[in-house]
Amino acid sequence: MELAIGYIGFIISAYAVIANDVIQTLGTFIASNFKVKWWWLWLFAISILSITLFYGWYYNDGDVSYGRLDTIPFPEKLEWWYLLAPIALLVITRVGIPVSTTFMILSIFSSGVIVEKMILKSVYGYSIAFVFAIVVYVVLSKKLESKFSIDKLDKQAKKHYWLVAQWFSTGFLWSQWLIQDFANIFVFLPRKLSIEQLLISLLIILLIMAYIFRKGGGKIQEIVNQKSNTANIRSATIIDLIYGVFLFVFGNLNSIPMSTTWVFIGILAGRELAITYLLNKTKIKYTYIIIAKDFGKVNIGLAVSVVIAFLIQYLK
Repeated sequence: MELAIGYIGFIISAYAVIANDVIQTLGTFIASNFKVKWWWLWLFAISILSITLFYGWYYNDGDVSYGRLDTIPFPEKLEWWYLLAPIALLVITRVGIPVSTTFMILSIFSSGVIVEKMILKSVYGYSIAFVFAIVVYVVLSKKLESKFSIDKLDKQAKKHYWLVAQWFSTGFLWSQWLIQDFANIFVFLPRKLSIEQLLISLLIILLIMAYIFRKGGGKIQEIVNQKSNTANIRSATIIDLIYGVFLFVFGNLNSIPMSTTWVFIGILAGRELAITYLLNKTKIKYTYIIIAKDFGKVNIGLAVSVVIAFLIQYLK
């Protein structure tokens, strides 16, 4: 029974986490490569995922979470109520609300102290990412994000250089995100995986990703599509590079899990504010509304995860 609950939880978590968080790493990639066959994008993504997964498993002696689950021990007994969190996340994902999968999934396995550390690290991540994006785009907006510069890029003969740059930046970002979020996906499985468990879990993830790519990113992809110039390959490349570097530096300061969703929303918010202020001040009020809505949505996950965590403690 426990084995069944573990794999059911893993499958639901894998789909919900990847579908909810795909906008963070692959959203701009999908938006700017909408003319490319979906299976080419899928093959690119799963090749990096497989390498990152096998490397983590081999280097960390069976631990694919890169140490993110060291402070979150596997429960002595998995009960059915542990499935409440991934099921709630699945429902929210289908509605199209971007929430913190870290809070939703890991909080039910964690102590209050660990949850507090995850929240603090995520809040700091959002704040620093927001300011960092504003500073970067104040410098870059007029040169790279104006309509004139984008029209000029479309006419350049060397546009394929940006295509190569984007695929490299996306690959780097995707690997950094996986290192952070493998903990959310594999928390229902033993902390040390056998080779058989590793291969079975990888096959499940590859099938889930094929479905998501076939659907063009799903409903949450709209969060990216409504932002300025995200379908432009140069803009997408810069977003991915900034986010990847931030995860590499800030995310690896310690092994405490954090919400990558909060960091991503912070980067998009800072970027949108800088672009609007410098290039289109008439839409500044609308931009504030969008930023507030996105921030409100990611806090839904925090509120729901806290409620579910308390409910599970009561059931225990």
